[in-house]
Amino acid sequence: MRVRKPALVAAAAAAALSLAACEGEDGHDGASRPAPGAGSQAPSASAPADPGGESSPEAPSGGDGATRGSTAAPPPATASATVAEGICRTSRLAFSSSGGMAEGEVLITLRNTGSTPCSMRGFPGLDLRGGEGTVSAARSDRTVRTVALAPGEASNFALHFPPNLSGGSGVTFTTAVVTPPDETRSHTMPLTVNVAAGATASRITVDPVGSGK
Repeated sequence: MRVRKPALVAAAAAAALSLAACEGEDGHDGASRPAPGAGSQAPSASAPADPGGESSPEAPSGGDGATRGSTAAPPPATASATVAEGICRTSRLAFSSSGGMAEGEVLITLRNTGSTPCSMRGFPGLDLRGGEGTVSAARSDRTVRTVALAPGEASNFALHFPPNLSGGSGVTFTTAVVTPPDETRSHTMPLTVNVAAGATASRITVDPVGSGK
């Protein structure tokens, strides 16, 4: 009997498939062998990223999202050991007057009678009162500066007015009402000033504290 070649080829193919199936069951080369790397697992998300084994610090769960630093907070500011200079109050000042360097000028002196330093800056208020009324002195164009007074120290300012040189009676004021800079309380002191009749209030002026000679 003559055997055809196609039949032989089919038989050989069937034998090859049977052999491959047997090898797969033994675990040598079959399709059931896992692909390289397929059986390994990815690192857990909770595993430390640092190869040295130390976990990175986590940000705090506060609502502001800011990372808490390891530096300690600075200590609170402490009070200064020096006594700060406050405003020179009317109740802690002594007032006096004296003649100025020129005719038509009076110096008003302010002395710190308190137990702590104080300071003044600016123009004082000054009203002249007499039998014919009250005149408020205007401000001069002198430069303002800060004056610091230790206990017992004094400063002054100048009052300028047109003196009465006519030989007549002129206008006489007998009282001065002085208000220190940055104060609301006034001090009334005796002061005699005789100005020329008809002198306008704009010609009666005061300098800032600390500008008197």
